[in-house]
Parts: sequence; structure tokens; C-alpha cells
Amino acid sequence: MGLEHRVLSGAIKAGLRVLYPPQCLSCGAGVGDTGGVHLCAECWPEARFITGACCDCCGVPLPDDGLGQEEVLVCDDCLTAVRPWSRGRAALVYDGTARRLVLALKHGDRLDLAPPMAGWLAQAARSLVQPGMIVAPVPLHLRRLMRRKYNQAAQVSARVARSLGLDHRADLLVRARHTASQDHRDAAERFLNQQDALAVNRRCASLLQGRPVLLVDDVMASGATMTTAAMALLAAGSGPVSVAVLARAVKDH
Repeated sequence: MGLEHRVLSGAIKAGLRVLYPPQCLSCGAGVGDTGGVHLCAECWPEARFITGACCDCCGVPLPDDGLGQEEVLVCDDCLTAVRPWSRGRAALVYDGTARRLVLALKHGDRLDLAPPMAGWLAQAARSLVQPGMIVAPVPLHLRRLMRRKYNQAAQVSARVARSLGLDHRADLLVRARHTASQDHRDAAERFLNQQDALAVNRRCASLLQGRPVLLVDDVMASGATMTTAAMALLAAGSGPVSVAVLARAVKDH
């Protein structure tokens, strides 16, 4: 029965591909076999996937310099800033195609983007997996959630957890207070804006004890939101915290 189901499912998918050829996730143009990336020839060059050397703490891309993949690299910012989390990864640089896709998922009701983007992030975050790890999204305040209708980070984190075979708790963290947008703020203002804004859900405190956590969000810039979230988790008794974001803002853009 299982084999018959898979054959039927494959036939249905093949038929759908004939009726509805794959389209570029960014611009909607038709695309061929892209190996699951689904970006056209024009959008692909503007999508900077982070697949080479990167900071082990925040995921920002770094010059390779001929070092082996086993070499642990840390960027200048993470060497000087206090990072309460242990390790981090990002799927793309927050620019060009990646920026358009993230904003479309976040503000444009493009929930169809969540599955492919979660697949990219799961691949990037695979090296962060630890036994007993919990995957959790950075939460939205209820006021913002009602306006957007969904938490884009939760849409991605649920799929990342499923892909990596990990437990998912969308309610692990809660917003203790509403915060203004982080846009157009410098690093110091971003950290002040997020201070004490996140807390561990009291209903989840017991299951958190000693367990490693993978925090998922759409974008990391200064790291202020992840810092607040990681500090709340550690204070509540979690194990080491790692972070994974769809896109990482870099200084040269």
C-alpha cells in the first residue's frame, strides 16, 4: 500500500508540473529544473547563499583564506560583542533576492515561500543539531500578530524542526511587551528597544530544563533580538542556545 501511494503521489506531482510549471519564487517567471531552488536566471545571481566559510557564531560569510572546513571561524563583531548564544547559521545574505523574499514572506502574505525557504535554512542549520534540541521561533507581540495574521518565523521554524527531526515549540517564548520596529535604528538603539521584551512561557519552563535550543528568525542584523531571546532561555534553565536565520545582514551592503 505504501508503494502504491508513493507511485500515485509521484504521478499526481508530475501531472501538476505539466499543468503548473515551476515559477521563480521572487519574480514569477517560469523556471526549469533548479534542484529545488526555484529562482530564475535573473534572480539567482542576486541570491547570495551562504555555503562557504562563515562565522560559527552568527553565520555571516567570511573570506575562505584557504582554511579547511573543520576550522572554526568567528567574525570581528562576535569577538567583541557579548553573544549569549553558542553557534549560529544563516541561509542567505540579506540583500537583493533574499531581501525581496523575506519581505514578501513577512509582509506580503506569501506563505508559499515558507516551505522552500525553510528547506534552505534546514540545510544551513544541520550542523547545529544536538540531541534533545528544541526548535523555537522568535515570537511576535499579539498586536503585531493580529496585523500580520501569522508569525513568519514560526512558519519557517516548524518546517525546519520537521526536516531536522527535532521537537518544535512555537510557544516557548512570549513577548513580554510590545516593541517598536527595529528598522532605521543603530545597534545601541536596537538593543535598548529589545531589552526585557522576551520571556519564556511559564507553561514551557519544565520541558526546557537543560535542553539545547535552536532559535529561528527571519533576519539578523545587530543580533539584539537573538540576544534578548537567548538570555531569557538561559535564565530559565535551558541548555546551550544556537540561532538560525533565513538572512544575515552584512556591513558591506
